[in-house]
Amino acid sequence: MRFIKRLDIFVVKNFLTLFAGTFCISLFVVMMQFLWRYVDELIGKGLSMMVLAKFLFYSGETLVPLALPLAILLASLISFGNMGERLELLSMKAAGIPLIRVLSPLIGVNVLLALASFYFQDNIMPRSEVKLRQLLFSMRAKSPELDIPEGVFYDGIQSVNMFVDHKDKETGMLYGLIIYNLKDGVNNAHIILADSGRLVTSYDKMHLLLHLWNGEQFENLNSAAVQARNVPYRRETFVAKDVLIDFDTNFNLVEEENFKDNEGAKNIAHLLTSIDSLENYYDSVGLSFYDDMRCGPLFMSNTAMARRRNFETGQVENIAPKDLKHVKNDTLSVDSMFDRLDVATRQRAVFSAIQKTNMLQMDTNYKGDIMDWGNVNIRRHWIAFWQKFTMSLSCLLFFFIGAPLGAIIRKGGLGMPVVISVIIFIFYYIINNSGMKVGREGSIPVWFGMWVSTFVMAPLGVFFTVKSNNDSVVFNKDAYVSALRRLWGIRQKRNITRKEVIINDPDYAILSIILGNVITECQAFRKTHRFFHLPEVLRLVFSKKRDHQVEQIDSAVEYLVDELSNSKDKQILLQLNRMPVLDIYSFRYYRRIRRDLKQVIRTSEILKLRCEELADG
Repeated sequence: MRFIKRLDIFVVKNFLTLFAGTFCISLFVVMMQFLWRYVDELIGKGLSMMVLAKFLFYSGETLVPLALPLAILLASLISFGNMGERLELLSMKAAGIPLIRVLSPLIGVNVLLALASFYFQDNIMPRSEVKLRQLLFSMRAKSPELDIPEGVFYDGIQSVNMFVDHKDKETGMLYGLIIYNLKDGVNNAHIILADSGRLVTSYDKMHLLLHLWNGEQFENLNSAAVQARNVPYRRETFVAKDVLIDFDTNFNLVEEENFKDNEGAKNIAHLLTSIDSLENYYDSVGLSFYDDMRCGPLFMSNTAMARRRNFETGQVENIAPKDLKHVKNDTLSVDSMFDRLDVATRQRAVFSAIQKTNMLQMDTNYKGDIMDWGNVNIRRHWIAFWQKFTMSLSCLLFFFIGAPLGAIIRKGGLGMPVVISVIIFIFYYIINNSGMKVGREGSIPVWFGMWVSTFVMAPLGVFFTVKSNNDSVVFNKDAYVSALRRLWGIRQKRNITRKEVIINDPDYAILSIILGNVITECQAFRKTHRFFHLPEVLRLVFSKKRDHQVEQIDSAVEYLVDELSNSKDKQILLQLNRMPVLDIYSFRYYRRIRRDLKQVIRTSEILKLRCEELADG
């Protein structure tokens, strides 16, 4: 017996074919969402196609772990939806093959995909993260391409403000120029007015060369005399003038070493090492801050002792205050000592105390910010650590959601499966990001924040797998409509029409006898059940026992309707449509059963008379 069956090859081939397409679609979607965040910072920089290609490549690599679960969810939904729509799953079940057996080869494939995702995140993604951050920082630092607008002052050039009245886009000529060159400071600004000009970039892309024609230049000669009434300046009139402006338009990559300490640029081994180092470092910093606080004036001792650090030994020692050496604690009154001082001395003391308090507060806040940043940095490393496991496991998790759901829905293509996949993935993404944010803030443990999405989605996968394996009607619209009808007591109306072909005519004599029995049973039930009395109503609402007498009446009514529907008599068919459908399971049963039985009696009497007439012939 072969280990790999033809069924396994068929299912795997069907899944992998769709997975190749859904992965490209998912990666494109998440990349567009990623690029949308940085489009404002990167547009207009004049970047080369090679730089943009590298940026797209490295951003795509970093987004592969996020696109992979979505692709698996979509591929499994579509593949099993197609098999359900083409009745292939029904054929497999008819042949005695359970759904778990159909899923078994794909479980192995998705386990391999999960392991590949883990390996990718631990070995390839850190390098891509460094490259991406290097490119992002370098592109942000690059000077933008010049696109000087008309009618407003343009400050895109460092230390230069330029106004252009209008420009000729075909020739590149600028007209009506006003230039403020502030390279020597605001007090010694160079102001240039020109009728026309042209702006070009130097060959090394390190300078801008501004060719000006027919204008004037104004320059302050003494910046120290700005406050004086007469400020000396120099005025120059020119026919043609060249102005050189420093402007680096080259793309310069930042060193990679600046980004290797980021948590995203580390594998699991480096993350654990960094977490241990950070915890030890900030523990020592916290103990140092604590010792400094004990040596400071904010520390309150139970004894008249002060503390200081011995710089030779590094230990904190207790010392007796010199001023309080011969004073008893119970006789010392700070208020009385303050009242004996003169007014000037009090003011100086209060001012000095306020200054010292503000300094201590600033120092305490600074130390608190250092410790808070250290805790956030440690939590970020833990988030990166747990994320490698959760994102890998989500590949298997989404398969156990998508495949059974596709088998239940039995709809293929890119319609309903895409909608359901997006809804499920957005739900997972929101929970995952919320848990990550709360864990990063320290409100809950980091491990719980990172695993909460898995804890929420795993029962959903188990539920869908069990329901699909048992052929459940969890997504059957008719089952829910029927349940709602029973809950609210909504009944369908009868719609009985004359049949074109009737094999057996009704036996009107026997049916008239049955109609008489139904009338008798309904009258007896109405006499023995008084629905308008409160005890009877409560018994009917809260009793768990079914009313067999009403069930017998209902069975008899349905039998009569079924038999008399074969009649060709129009009066009988008309009366059958007036026969109510008894509501024997609704919680509103006690409110309508008396009225329904009355209608049954009235209709049955008319049908009985008509059946007797037809039986007598």
